[in-house]
Amino acid sequence: MKERLNKEEAKRVIEILLKTYPDAKSELNFSNSFELLIATILSAQTTDVQVNKVTEKLFKEFKTPGDFLKLKEEELAEKIRSIGFYRNKSKNILATCKLLVDKYKGQVPDTREELMKLPGVGRKTANVVLSNAFGKDAIAVDTHVFRVSNRIGLANSDNVLDTEKELMDIIDKNIWSKAHHLLIFHGRRICKARKPLCHKCPLTEYCLYYKKTSMDKEL
Repeated sequence: MKERLNKEEAKRVIEILLKTYPDAKSELNFSNSFELLIATILSAQTTDVQVNKVTEKLFKEFKTPGDFLKLKEEELAEKIRSIGFYRNKSKNILATCKLLVDKYKGQVPDTREELMKLPGVGRKTANVVLSNAFGKDAIAVDTHVFRVSNRIGLANSDNVLDTEKELMDIIDKNIWSKAHHLLIFHGRRICKARKPLCHKCPLTEYCLYYKKTSMDKEL
């Protein structure tokens, strides 16, 4: 059995997902690049729904890096306490805000290299900000994108960086950012981690995971 779809099959998969989730976009609430940066740092290993609950209050009170720097680590930690790893995230957010003020005049940089110099910002977070705040072509590989793309056969890798490279290779550049959201939507709604809802999936004609599990059942 083949390990990966070809480009034509991948194109068809994306077309089906576009029809299935025409409104796919970031489910984090933000109004500018700084808010998206903070929300994305908070979102690691936490649901977007929970992040939005916290940032709804947070962003009304603290609108700039300078505003956040008026807080001590413990004070910010208390405000984001309902979010996983809140102490570490509090530390990273304040360190990031300090760097934004000291080095970038309070502005969020718009390159991956500069974004990844910020505390708490890895390649995934940088790609989310580049894509959603600055409109640059990028694929952010989170847990949903990694799982779904490797199950379907858009990628065949055991790590996020190689998965990103394989997705960039097989998907047209002008739709990288949209594809990222399509895969997340599909992962949250149908291609779930523990019990994927294959009976509801519109991709069974192409999905390598579905074909393999169907064959296993027949044996």
